[in-house]
Amino acid sequence: MARIPTPLWKNLIAVQVYGANTGVGKTVFSTLLGSHFLKRRANSKWSLRYIKPVSTGPADEADDGYFQKYTGSRAVTLYQFKDAVSPHVAARDAEKIPSDGAIVQKLFSELRKFSPQDPEHNRSMGLAIVETAGGVLSPGPSGIPQADLFRPLRMPVILVGDHRLGGIACTISASESLIMRGYDIAAVVCFDDKGKYKNSEYLRTYFEERDIAAFELPWIPDLHGSNAEYESAKMREYYGAESNSQGLYNLADHLIDQHSMRLKELDSIAVRTSKSIWHPFTQHRSIEKPEDILVFDSAYGDYFQTKHTTETLDSLNNNTDYPVFYPAFDGSASWWTQGLGHGNPKLSLAAAYAAGRYGHVMFAGATHQPAITLAEKLLAGLKNPRLTKCFYTDNGSTAAEVAIKMALRASCRRYNRDGSSDIGVLGLKGSYHGDTIGAMDASEPCVYNKKVDWYRGRGYWLDFPTVKMRKGKWIVEPPTDAKHDFGDPSEFDSLDDVFDFKKREPRRDYHAYITQRLDSLVKHQGRKFGALIMEPVILGAGGMLFVDPVFQRALVNVVRRYKFDESVENPEDANAWAGLPIVFDEVFTGLYRLGRFSSASFLETHPDISIHAKLLTGGLLPLSATVASDSIFDAFLGEEKSDALLHGHSYTAHAIGCHIGNTSLQAMEELDRSSEWQTFRKEWQKKVGSAPSQADVTTPYNPNQSAIWSMWSQRAITEISHHPLVDHLIAIGSVLAVSLKDHSGSGYTSTAAIGLRDALLKNPLSQDVHIHSRVLGNVIYLMASMTSTPDTLSTIESAFEKQLDTIFNGSQ
Repeated sequence: MARIPTPLWKNLIAVQVYGANTGVGKTVFSTLLGSHFLKRRANSKWSLRYIKPVSTGPADEADDGYFQKYTGSRAVTLYQFKDAVSPHVAARDAEKIPSDGAIVQKLFSELRKFSPQDPEHNRSMGLAIVETAGGVLSPGPSGIPQADLFRPLRMPVILVGDHRLGGIACTISASESLIMRGYDIAAVVCFDDKGKYKNSEYLRTYFEERDIAAFELPWIPDLHGSNAEYESAKMREYYGAESNSQGLYNLADHLIDQHSMRLKELDSIAVRTSKSIWHPFTQHRSIEKPEDILVFDSAYGDYFQTKHTTETLDSLNNNTDYPVFYPAFDGSASWWTQGLGHGNPKLSLAAAYAAGRYGHVMFAGATHQPAITLAEKLLAGLKNPRLTKCFYTDNGSTAAEVAIKMALRASCRRYNRDGSSDIGVLGLKGSYHGDTIGAMDASEPCVYNKKVDWYRGRGYWLDFPTVKMRKGKWIVEPPTDAKHDFGDPSEFDSLDDVFDFKKREPRRDYHAYITQRLDSLVKHQGRKFGALIMEPVILGAGGMLFVDPVFQRALVNVVRRYKFDESVENPEDANAWAGLPIVFDEVFTGLYRLGRFSSASFLETHPDISIHAKLLTGGLLPLSATVASDSIFDAFLGEEKSDALLHGHSYTAHAIGCHIGNTSLQAMEELDRSSEWQTFRKEWQKKVGSAPSQADVTTPYNPNQSAIWSMWSQRAITEISHHPLVDHLIAIGSVLAVSLKDHSGSGYTSTAAIGLRDALLKNPLSQDVHIHSRVLGNVIYLMASMTSTPDTLSTIESAFEKQLDTIFNGSQ
């Protein structure tokens, strides 16, 4: 969906009129409301506009003509289809079916043109009435329900209730469909049927009990069998009748008050936040004033609706076509959780269903369908013969905490150790597994943990070569001070070559280095270890470090063969853990973030414990899973309860999260087979700069041709890698991470990327492209959602490149 701001201006009230059904009087209501606002001109300056985005039937019978006839104000239809049928049927005969994005963009442009401009301090006010076709879920031209079609704009809704028999149910159902999609219902209106069904009476009570204003409107004159002249006279009398005034005054006042309250609320949020909120990962001394706090009103698809600061809006007073909000691309995928786009109606419906069916049920010694289904989906998707049991927790940190408990218990039992032993973990430098105490202790001292008073750093973390693109070439590069251990850098033409184990493993022997380190630690220093824990492929919070996959694979193989206790033999069962339990933390890299269900598959090896979160619920709710083998599970079997894994949370395996997880995984599995992802994959089958062949266009995707791919284009990442400000970058799956040059030193404490981050978000008012991103020291990263389109990402790539150029040229 195109990047479009929410249409909120200080001097324009824009409302969208939905009907609970077709034939409920939407156009009559719109005309009543418009006529009333025109009458208010005596006391204030009001302008009026009616917009019908999509209309079907003969043009001379269109609703815009009716509105214009009785109000005298301009009315416009954006897309008119000649057949009087549902838009998705009528559009079939059109020369070209307009896309959903085109319809929404055209509607916003029309509203923007109408936003009143008045030199007298914006005293002129406007009312824009946007009337939909049919009911709330009636399909638009593409077939998408209208409530989804217009959701990117999230305009305040006036819902016209159904006054007919069965209309109560229709109206309530329509309201719930809107609420589930995140709309604010400004008001519900219903025509008084003179006591026949008493729908308006019931609906007014029903909605007011739910804090939604409801209004009753005078009954529409019966014009059955009348001629055009009589009908015209009767309706002019109806629209001008004083008897209609009181109800319409109350409704109009309510709309004006709601508009003012919304603006006031938005203006106050940042100040109230600065007084009451303690932000995560934030040094509050860096927040000099409330305006430094971003205010998000809503989000949809790939974009946040972000409020302009008051300072910015004041500077735009003479350019009133700028709305209060601007769309900002969610460049961090909302802390790596966002998978299926914000405001996804499938996930919202799944949440509503599970909430209605279960609410919350405790999970100790019990079960429910969403939990067992999700466990089975995870086990099937991981394709790991070792993994058999799924333990649910709340988030990535607690999932890692559980994994460490599992692994240490298993190793302590096998090696006959007790809790008093000083047992650590093996891992990689720069790794990080979460913010709980146990998970922090499994990482080396860093900015996240070294000032935590209970942190002890229980382990040893190995250095490793990294993968990066520099000046258009993929390179495997050793750490600066470890070339004697890993040799010289190696260049590769593609990521497929980097992951070619058959060719690379015989040439790059990491086994000797790892074995020497273990000998020094275990045999010479007498240190004890209970697990190997690492993030497959990419270390996220540590700075988006792309580990040489040959090294990670070698590390697993060496640890499994190594004798950590000479008196203990490894088990004969090929699926039981050996050496040490291997824990893969896939919280960041798993579940299609890198283009595959499991990032372990890139290493062609299987862990004994696997951790999953973030994308598990598509970014909607916290839920995590720690998946383990039978040989890990058996370590907790015993005669006493104290032998069990005594870990859990009140919301363990909560049914809402599990059901959303099932919905999310199913959607991502469908994306994995989709034409959209095939487009990304095919683009990565070609070498950069080569023209597409006929085979590129017609041949189905062959996973053996290009196993490694990215949603970010080869052209863009190659050009960015040559930029004078860029040291190197990585791109795989939905992840793009760019390391900027910093002569004072890289790492988390670097400030090299902050200027670019701020410029991407705040500066490009003229370009109308804003990117909300996060930085890790000198690394700025962008992450697509699984549903991002090539067109969207191309726009983001272009804006990123232009902003790099602007900063570079400004520094010269």
